[in-house]
Amino acid sequence: MAKRQLVPTVRLRRLALELRQLREQAGMSREQVADATGMNRATLYRIEVAQAKPQGRTFQALLEVYRVPEARRKELTAILKSAHQQGWLQNTDDLPSQYAALIGFEAEAMRMLNYESLFVPGLLQTENYARAAIAGSAPDMSAEDVESRVIARMERQARREPPQTLKVVLDEAVLRREVGGPTIMREQLRRLLDDSERPDMTVQVIPFSVGAHPGMTGSFVILQFADEDHEIVYLEASTTDLFLESKGDVYRYRRQFDRLCEQAATPEATRDLIASELSGLK
Repeated sequence: MAKRQLVPTVRLRRLALELRQLREQAGMSREQVADATGMNRATLYRIEVAQAKPQGRTFQALLEVYRVPEARRKELTAILKSAHQQGWLQNTDDLPSQYAALIGFEAEAMRMLNYESLFVPGLLQTENYARAAIAGSAPDMSAEDVESRVIARMERQARREPPQTLKVVLDEAVLRREVGGPTIMREQLRRLLDDSERPDMTVQVIPFSVGAHPGMTGSFVILQFADEDHEIVYLEASTTDLFLESKGDVYRYRRQFDRLCEQAATPEATRDLIASELSGLK
């Protein structure tokens, strides 16, 4: 009987990403790590692309070679122990870590399907809009933390490039809410209009005239990967971030996204809506 292929969970993907980044930060090639640990280079490659879960001794050897601090070792070991569990709920007490996880998954994804009901998606935001959106939605956040989030958002955009594609559906409220005021909103709508013309991007808007629609329950992102038939749904809230990966959950959100696309204006009509809103801003 053929060996069943490992399907990476969110935790295993996260662990693979972390180990790959630790090696790169240590300035070591796979060959150097293999020589230092006695590990087969092919095995190290499979671990770093989430095709294999590292064994305990191998894992500890890697952390030793990378000189990982004790506190960080405990965090990574906890991820290793639960690497095959489906679903991942994260509290925002550890925001840099969970935000890094999303950025890592975005970088690996070949296609992203994003529905937003309140804001322009982070990957399409101008710097000024991002600053106003972050500060406005988190009024107790320090100016330093706001700037840190803005920088991270701009870096996320810089990382994204073809062949990765992005399909976005927005509620019309996103166009009408003047985040940061008219000047910033005009800049943002012009950016959105330009992005909608890109070949690697599709933008559609659900007009108010549609009435109630499935997206009114909240925003979400579906990340699709090239290496296998595996998808992750990302949900963001004020107190928790949730990564869903069970086939049932992914199927429900894919169906929801398909319905939203059906109810939204065509990409051409969407450009007309954006242009109309832009011309109406005083």
